[in-house]
Amino acid sequence: MAQRSIEILVGRLITDEAFRIAFLENRIDTLRGFIESGHELTDLEIAALNHTRADLWVLVADQIDPRLQKASFHTRSQS
Repeated sequence: MAQRSIEILVGRLITDEAFRIAFLENRIDTLRGFIESGHELTDLEIAALNHTRADLWVLVADQIDPRLQKASFHTRSQS
């Protein structure tokens, strides 16, 4: 079951801009919300996600056809 959750999470990270921004701004809260919405993630998967380069998600998302993207008008804070 957790593998399916990873597939859903990765899909959202690369196609859902608002979700990706939320994840990049606060990984812990975003993952907590994802789990609370009914998805399963193991401690190992959470650790792996927390250690994945943040720019990976943006780089991959930039390669996806815009018609597959869920755009957001929110801009990520510049810190």
